Amino acid sequence: MSARQFETYRGFVYPWCIDHVGHMNVQSYVARFDEASWHFLARIGLTPSFLAAQNRGLVALDQRIQYRREVLPGSLLDVATELIELGHKTLRYLHRMRNSETADEVASMELLVGYLDKTARRTTPLPDVVAARARAVLAAESS
Repeated sequence: MSARQFETYRGFVYPWCIDHVGHMNVQSYVARFDEASWHFLARIGLTPSFLAAQNRGLVALDQRIQYRREVLPGSLLDVATELIELGHKTLRYLHRMRNSETADEVASMELLVGYLDKTARRTTPLPDVVAARARAVLAAESS
């Protein structure tokens, strides 16, 4: 893991996460990346309770997954996440999933998310406190 990334997920691949060809199914990759997203977002202040109190949410605007290696049942996995870009209403970040035993990268997901006003159903500017925390993460990553 590079200095630009921090751990956002750690888990185990159970047999019920396996598809018809014997490796982890797509749904299980996405679920793990989703859990990692919540830990990443909490780090910059976008916790579930904050979003609920503000009547805000997050919406995926673009999501790209790359599968690099098979993940088999019984694998230990971890995800490290880094913020790539801070926009006025958006965040772009990258998850890297690794096999915890071998340190091989098995998949990655890049996401662009928008900060959503749930009443207006439109993206809205990120709160100042969140933008400041995100800028601090970017500054720490680049030093």
